[in-house]
Amino acid sequence: MRPDRNRDRHPSPMTLLDTIKNTFVPIHREGYPFIAAFGAVTLFLGYFSSILFWIGLILTGWCIYFYRDPERVTPVDDRLVVSPADGVISAVGPAVPPRELGLGAAEMTRISVFMNVFSCHINRAPVRGRITRIEHRPGKFLNAELDKASSENERNGLVIDSPNGLIAAVQIAGLVARRIVCWTETGATIGIGERFGLIRFGSRVDVFLPSNAVPRVAVGQTAVGGETVLAEFGANAAAPLVRIS
Repeated sequence: MRPDRNRDRHPSPMTLLDTIKNTFVPIHREGYPFIAAFGAVTLFLGYFSSILFWIGLILTGWCIYFYRDPERVTPVDDRLVVSPADGVISAVGPAVPPRELGLGAAEMTRISVFMNVFSCHINRAPVRGRITRIEHRPGKFLNAELDKASSENERNGLVIDSPNGLIAAVQIAGLVARRIVCWTETGATIGIGERFGLIRFGSRVDVFLPSNAVPRVAVGQTAVGGETVLAEFGANAAAPLVRIS
């Protein structure tokens, strides 16, 4: 019997369900309680005022949007460092890492990514490796765009033993942020672009790199978490592979 070549050549059309599924961005489970709370308050306020109902509905929509968790295509190359967050590059230059990370008092290359309240707040590993240290420090809630926020704000730092040495990713709370969430633990192995936490609501992530890392971004540039290359080790990098995360 001859095979049906037309069937092989023309795959079955995408169903309506597939179209809807590909249109909507997944919501991270961390957001479910907050979305439910916003929705409940909206219904309660709507009982008394239609205006308050619509205001609550808009805020509920924003809460859903805030907790979006899109898939990202991450370059897989040990010479590359990818952005740990969506946002704007707010600083590129030398800085001393937080003392609690145990990385010494010498300056490292710091790249900061500032997230506003409309950014996707899922944080991703900038490199692959083993997590050797996780340190949380309480602090202030200054504007995360300020340089002193690195040392004065509440923060949570991860040190990753990567193929290119020790690299740190520091989650920094902001003016509105009041909660830093970290899902990984010391001793765990993490892949580049892998989700490790989030910060509620508006914040910043600093990446501290060895001095031989060459920055590939500029202040003011928009970064996409898990995709944008922040820095590179080595002068000549081959075209990287990609992974869906």
